[in-house]
Amino acid sequence: MRIIRSRTELATLVAQWRNAGETIGFVPTMGSLHNGHLTLVNALDGQATRRIVSIFVNPIQFDNAADFQLYPRGLEADAALLEGTGKVDVLYAPDGAEMYPEGFATRITVSGLDGMLCGSDRPGHFDGVATVVTKLLLQTGADIAAFGEKDYQQLCLIRRLVQDLNLPVRIKPVPTVREADGLALSSRNRRLTPQQREQAPSLPAALRACIADIQAGKAVDACLQSCRENLKSHGFNVHYLDLRSGDTLLATETLTPDARLFVAASLGDIRLIDNMAVA
Repeated sequence: MRIIRSRTELATLVAQWRNAGETIGFVPTMGSLHNGHLTLVNALDGQATRRIVSIFVNPIQFDNAADFQLYPRGLEADAALLEGTGKVDVLYAPDGAEMYPEGFATRITVSGLDGMLCGSDRPGHFDGVATVVTKLLLQTGADIAAFGEKDYQQLCLIRRLVQDLNLPVRIKPVPTVREADGLALSSRNRRLTPQQREQAPSLPAALRACIADIQAGKAVDACLQSCRENLKSHGFNVHYLDLRSGDTLLATETLTPDARLFVAASLGDIRLIDNMAVA
């Protein structure tokens, strides 16, 4: 596995691969890797002849400077984890100046999808996501890119920008990977205190209970209110809890085939998100 930090060096290698008829699979990450990221790498089995994983903590998607500074980093450990898979050809790890050189002035906005759910209380977040992902897709020349369903709103946003900008890449969704106690894997989990880590599985448990009530025919509004109270009783500050279409992300009050339950809730200053299919 090669570690590349320069987009020029990456472009040279990608051109060589193209000339040799290779196909390129890509997994974008912000590092602090875990089994969820490795599942994305494994999801590209048989899908491409070369694999690139990027690690870049993207400053323009953070609405909170302290959150950016506290985001866990560990390139050496991440590189060792990727090397151990025997599947990754390149770890692309540019720095901020490489991605956003002096004078950089462009933002990509996916209208509509950027202002709901996480976008409603994280202004500019999804513009930052859309901008960096577009740059990375272009820099890697990816034929296929894997994204986890844990960040479902991000997945929908990336699908839309790829379609709207006619980018020649296929987006492969990968189901959420969870701990044995149900908590969705996330790099942010490492910032939880021992007590918060004990509380955290109450989040997916509350979603499952809410889904069971909805499936049993109870009123959606009542189910959501009960779920909010459940989460608050376990120490969560609930930012949103919504039943929405998995296709459009628009709110729904009916049990449609694509309906999903979406939540963002914090323990202390650690924000956790999750979603689950309802039908």
